[in-house]
Amino acid sequence: MAEIVFSGIPASKGLALGYIWRPATEAACGEATQGDAALTGGDADALRKAIVTATGDLSQLEGTLSGEEAEIVGMQLAFLSDDELARPAFEAIEAGQSAVVAWTEVMNAEIATYEVSDDEYFRARAIDFQDIRDRVLAALTGVQSGVLLVPRGAILLASDLRPSQFLSARWGAGCGIALTDGSPTSHVAMLARGRGLPMVVGLAGELQDLEGPALLDGTTGILVSGPDAERLAAGKARLEADSAARKQSAALAGEPARSRNGIRVAIHATIADPAELDGLDPGHFDGIGLVRTELFLDRLEKLMDEETQFATYRRILTWADGKPVTVRTLDAGGDKPIKGYTAVNEANPFLGIRGIRLSLRQPEVFRVQLRALARAAAYGKLRIMLPMVTLPDEITTARELLDAEITALAAAGVEHGRPALGIMVEVPAVAITPERFDADFYSIGSNDLVQYTCAVSRDEAGVAHLGSAIDPSVLALIARVVEHGRATGREVSLCGDAGSDPRMVPHFLAAGLRSLSVQHGLGGAVKATIAGLDLVDHRAGQA
Repeated sequence: MAEIVFSGIPASKGLALGYIWRPATEAACGEATQGDAALTGGDADALRKAIVTATGDLSQLEGTLSGEEAEIVGMQLAFLSDDELARPAFEAIEAGQSAVVAWTEVMNAEIATYEVSDDEYFRARAIDFQDIRDRVLAALTGVQSGVLLVPRGAILLASDLRPSQFLSARWGAGCGIALTDGSPTSHVAMLARGRGLPMVVGLAGELQDLEGPALLDGTTGILVSGPDAERLAAGKARLEADSAARKQSAALAGEPARSRNGIRVAIHATIADPAELDGLDPGHFDGIGLVRTELFLDRLEKLMDEETQFATYRRILTWADGKPVTVRTLDAGGDKPIKGYTAVNEANPFLGIRGIRLSLRQPEVFRVQLRALARAAAYGKLRIMLPMVTLPDEITTARELLDAEITALAAAGVEHGRPALGIMVEVPAVAITPERFDADFYSIGSNDLVQYTCAVSRDEAGVAHLGSAIDPSVLALIARVVEHGRATGREVSLCGDAGSDPRMVPHFLAAGLRSLSVQHGLGGAVKATIAGLDLVDHRAGQA
């Protein structure tokens, strides 16, 4: 039988050679009827107990995870703990509906609001609410789904996959994920990337009867049914090359990054949760180039108080053991809303009140973070980085607020330090005229710089091909900032996701960058790429 190629959207890089495998079909939890009431007693107490059970199960699962995986489960816990989510269901029960029907209808309505959103990021959250809906329904009906056992070499083919299914699954070696729905910005896509599982979403075509041998390419976004001998041979060669590259990466992970001609490149780690530092060797990195505070400050949809923030930053500095730690101030807004803090119903959130714009509008919140950071600076080389800077005055105002908090700490006799104050270069207005922005250091935020330079929404997969961090226009802007940094003796680094991509690293280094912040699991791969390059010796740009 001739091979058939199905096209989709790349969601997690890598290649899987194996066979089509479908998880056992489960009853559709979202199709409850009045007859289901007999299963639960149909009262408010049954729903309350089910929510408590589901919450306990999620909490138990969260306790087995760390980093990004724990964040995703924590987000579901936050939603499930919100009384407003279940309130309409209790009102429906009081009006005579069963617990199953009331919960199902309320959650289906919530899911529908996400599914019709114009923003792909929010559409991708619909699957999380389906997950929450079905956990509670399972507790109501007593029908618990088993652990997903994915065999070795299986290419899981389904319409979509829920975060809890992914996290509780037992994945065999060489697996891949092929979805007819799904999104590259979904939590499952994030999880797949973290585990190194190839994944393709949005597959088009007649896939319902597919079976037998298959190839899944998460880099190009294709699923091949019945691959021919030539494609199989190429796939096997690629897997062997990937395996050799992983071994080289592992060997270089603990070594300083140097080019073939001996030029040193600083490799820093990017983290979103202090828990990611557990088991991570600080000797593998030159410090931490980006701490994404918004991702751990809003886990329970409330901001940490000063003491909790201080303890968290101090823990990170202790791990770094004298190496620099760059903490980005709260980068909320856009695709990172925080309930009760970020603006609602903005026509275009990515161009709205976000990053430093939001912090300066909420100085009482910003001051708490600056004070905690200044206190933590007494325990290591801490640097503060401002996101979404657009005007020079934003740096001036932020520096005045920081100075005021440092003065107050000194007057109160509280131990503190004075952190360097730098900015993210995300807006072309900064990259075009960096000399206007009096920052202690500059860090290229490639995700947003691409978005604003190429007019490509970072959450719309359909236009992703129109913009790239190695587009000549973006590289020209990066080179411009690097040149300014070299002329003024200020460090310029890159902290966007693209810095972790070995295919893009040579372009960034050719633009003059000598400092990158990478996902901590990819440091070795980036170092291996650098080891194969000859670089220009820009003395002022060396680490």
